Amino acid sequence: MQRRQFTQSLVAASTGLLLATPSRAVGVQDPMDAKSVTIGCSLGTSGALASLGKELKQGLDAGFAQANAKGIHGREIKLLAMDDGYDAARSEENVRKLIADANVVSLISCMGTANNQRILPLVDEAQIPYVAPQSGATSLRKAEYRSVFHVRASYTDEAQRLAQKLVSMGITDLAIVYQDTAFGREFLADVTKAMVAAKQPAPKAFKLDPQGAQVADVVGKAVAAKPNAVLLGTAGDITATLVNEFKKVSPSTPLAATSVALSGDNLRQLGGKASGIALSMVLPDAARTSVAVVRDYQKAMRALGYQEFSARSFEGYVNARVLTEGLERAGRDLTRAKLRNALASIRSSDLGGLSIDYASGAPYVGSRFLDLGVMGANGKFVG
Repeated sequence: MQRRQFTQSLVAASTGLLLATPSRAVGVQDPMDAKSVTIGCSLGTSGALASLGKELKQGLDAGFAQANAKGIHGREIKLLAMDDGYDAARSEENVRKLIADANVVSLISCMGTANNQRILPLVDEAQIPYVAPQSGATSLRKAEYRSVFHVRASYTDEAQRLAQKLVSMGITDLAIVYQDTAFGREFLADVTKAMVAAKQPAPKAFKLDPQGAQVADVVGKAVAAKPNAVLLGTAGDITATLVNEFKKVSPSTPLAATSVALSGDNLRQLGGKASGIALSMVLPDAARTSVAVVRDYQKAMRALGYQEFSARSFEGYVNARVLTEGLERAGRDLTRAKLRNALASIRSSDLGGLSIDYASGAPYVGSRFLDLGVMGANGKFVG
């Protein structure tokens, strides 16, 4: 009798432990609300990259509003966006809350390299679909992250394209001004690797602290090194501050940067000072209405009252389009697992001049689109 009671108690205790222990599959099969579907996002609408974050959210809102107007299996898409001030710890806290919310079917476009480094292990543990991390860092693109669906080309791709173009023009004596952040350090490493691969000298490196406090000093040192061109491994307002300082100290120094360097607000504030800056592009020009997806984007933005168009809001819009394609494919009986499988099934999906394809498997990267543009005096790409 005592032995049977002991056995029963042991089984009960074991069952309790099983129920209490977090499982990688918890919540994955739970059906979502029949009338709405919530998409979670943590991004910096305040803090150092507020202008980029606000524009990104505008594009996400426009993409989901456009999808809601058409309807997807009778559900309304709702975006639950939480501000993290571009602080990685706050990003992690926000995402923990979003994952625990039983009605959040997916995450989308959380901002920042260091931020996503904190987020992705949580995503992997929960197996929640995550579309378009707002970072092109190669360090985030790991095959074990099978619930993560990148959309844009990587920063490594951008760095290689910039380096190759400069070398082809005979511009090989480079300097890099980079922010001492996960993004800045990785960009420096990518450009250095690309230059070494091209059998060219490694660039001279000039480091900014994360807050960009010593801009004048760093710009002075970079100019004194007399490079043929300067690459900027920075994003948002600090890039605009650097451009202003370079134009003041050495207006003839050629400047180049990545797709995340400047927001639309930054370009408008710089005005004519942006003229001549070379930028890598991971999407078609947001002003090029000859491209169908650009026309769709501008129409969606205007429908919400936005009259200004930027690369960042366009990227948010495209990211929303990719996720809504997954929701359409997942069907009416929606679960996180079905959405993840639906996203993985996307093959050569033409958004209208931009193809998304996850056929290569994990790490999933939907687009390899890359281009280079040069800013004109009006803050728009020339040509």
